[in-house]
Amino acid sequence: MSKTPRLYSPYDAPMWESIAEGKMKLQRCPESGEFRYPPGPICPVSLSMDYAWTPISGKAKIVSWTVFHRQYLPAYPAPHLVVAVQLEEGPIMVSYMDHAELADIALDAPVRMMYAEHPDGYQVPKFTLDR
Repeated sequence: MSKTPRLYSPYDAPMWESIAEGKMKLQRCPESGEFRYPPGPICPVSLSMDYAWTPISGKAKIVSWTVFHRQYLPAYPAPHLVVAVQLEEGPIMVSYMDHAELADIALDAPVRMMYAEHPDGYQVPKFTLDR
């Protein structure tokens, strides 16, 4: 079973627990309907402090990418393809993809979220091209 990362914010726990379960949830403001990532105390649109943890679709499009040719962490061997994606729900998220997909990625390419368990025991979201 996946471990939940050490918390750095009081707002992270439900998100990381949902990732460990394989179904990511984000905060959603009941007033504005806006999803927010990263989690936080207040809706930037309505300034409401209310929120509900809501599952996301996992669908997104690529807005940027880069390749790290140096290994920084044991769980992420080089080359390491990092992508910025805009989730169908609106927020932009930085994650990663398998390097083998590099030749086929492009701006606005559709991707979908998957989950990968790393050697350190943490499950993290990653993306793959939605073909």
